[in-house]
Amino acid sequence: MWYFIFKYILMGPALRLMGRPRIEGHDNIPKAGSALIASNHLAVVDSFYLPLMVRRRIFFLAKSEYFTTPGLKGRFQKWFFSSSGQIPIDRSGASAAAGALTAGKRVLDGGGLLCLYPEGTRSPDGRLYKGKTGLARMALETGNPVIPVAMIGTDRINPPGTVLPRPTRITVKVGEPMDFSRYEGMAGNRFIERAVADEIQYALMRLGGQQYVDVYAAKLKNDDGSYTKAEDLMGDGAA
Repeated sequence: MWYFIFKYILMGPALRLMGRPRIEGHDNIPKAGSALIASNHLAVVDSFYLPLMVRRRIFFLAKSEYFTTPGLKGRFQKWFFSSSGQIPIDRSGASAAAGALTAGKRVLDGGGLLCLYPEGTRSPDGRLYKGKTGLARMALETGNPVIPVAMIGTDRINPPGTVLPRPTRITVKVGEPMDFSRYEGMAGNRFIERAVADEIQYALMRLGGQQYVDVYAAKLKNDDGSYTKAEDLMGDGAA
């Protein structure tokens, strides 16, 4: 109930006013049944504008810190993220990947839409970074199609480090479902999973027109949470 109240009453009108969003390729999202959505990740509001523009409910995997913050703020945060379809996962320790896979399978087994950000974190500079293999493994183990989605403009309305939104134009581009049934029975093979992950990132690059950087975005983070430029890490021309 709260999901749709947020979408159509509490947040939706303001999001539409600020972002004037439009969606292209909505017919590529199945009207029923389970599927994985692979999206680029430019800003926090990606997780708001995508559900706003898709008719069906979308579930996301979110870091467990959003659900464990103490105090009144923490309780509100936990309620908000739970109500808006976020599923907590522990990203630390050896069992983190298994926990994410289990949580994701639960959504898919129920016939839901599950969105993952293959980059694992927000892009620090608007470019598309190397995808992790968790989504690829989930696609191979469950047999679900992967629907690529490119979020365009969300980095301008909500740049990293800003609080107040900056009105702009948001576009959500949905690509054709990707079928990986040719790799049936090969889940767990790291070379196959890497190939699937790279194929998904290539589809996102073509769909959204982002420049691709062949390193993990998380590797650019400094100890203080800021980012090192990709050129500093890889050398000129490596992107």
